[in-house]
Amino acid sequence: MTTYILRRILQALPVVFIVSIIVFTLMRLIPGDPALTLMGMDATPAQIVAVRHDWGLDQPIYTQYFYWMKNLLSGNLGISYFSKKPVTELIAQKFPNTLELTLVSMLLALAIGIPAGIIAAWKRNSIIDYMTTTFVMFGISFPDFWLGILLMLLFSLELGWLPTLGHVAFAQDPLGNIRFVILPALTLGLILAAPIMRFLRSGMLDVLSEEYIRVARGKGLSERVVLFRHALKNAAIPTVTMVGVQLASLLGGTAIVEYLFSWPGVGGLLVDAVNQRDYAVIQAVVMMLSTIFVLVNLLVDILYAALDPRIRYH
Repeated sequence: MTTYILRRILQALPVVFIVSIIVFTLMRLIPGDPALTLMGMDATPAQIVAVRHDWGLDQPIYTQYFYWMKNLLSGNLGISYFSKKPVTELIAQKFPNTLELTLVSMLLALAIGIPAGIIAAWKRNSIIDYMTTTFVMFGISFPDFWLGILLMLLFSLELGWLPTLGHVAFAQDPLGNIRFVILPALTLGLILAAPIMRFLRSGMLDVLSEEYIRVARGKGLSERVVLFRHALKNAAIPTVTMVGVQLASLLGGTAIVEYLFSWPGVGGLLVDAVNQRDYAVIQAVVMMLSTIFVLVNLLVDILYAALDPRIRYH
């Protein structure tokens, strides 16, 4: 297992390197000049030239990439063009909020999707199965911003139970933090629960038709033991893969939902950086997202062996 993990890490390094080249190149292809965006339309040509020189934007692209990679490997993500703050500091301020929203959303999605998927497979072709299948269809079809607006209209404007926009730190006001996180987390959780339910139902249906399940039932084991001890672990592998991809995406920043609910996370930071042509922030956030995807995929592969002892890595 250790050899496999080391080999996967070595295989991931070229992927991250290629992503860094693509990201750096695409940033330079975005229309607009960050120096002009920073100084404004009233800036003189001499001022724009001076800003481009200060930020190294007048150097060849390969020279800019070399110095950026050199700083990146040393832990220096650069300085934001607009806030003049270290990019590391900006990400450190926003990422805990994104992490909080991600964990709460994923817990809600698992709490809804796993029981519903198991029950739907167990009660196949029943009214419960039809209801869960309908929920999956709507959950996959609904845009997250549209569902967020509906929840906002219902729970904030009509019922007045929850605040509409904003965020409060948990250390500052725990109850207020919970009230602010419910709506965005529920928006993401409901949408994520639908594919979890679909994948798990499909996997459970395949496993429940296997011979060893009939043998377990023939031995007189309770249906609960058959479902959770024998069927669920083998049926969960495709679901674990899908949950891992979703988790990595959420950690990378749920820009639309964060913007909709004014949640101060990485997604909003990335949107602002794109609008401002803030190369340093965009590159750092995208590289962080790529690294998270690699690490989550590695964790998912390791979980395979824990779920199914028949899987071995050599």
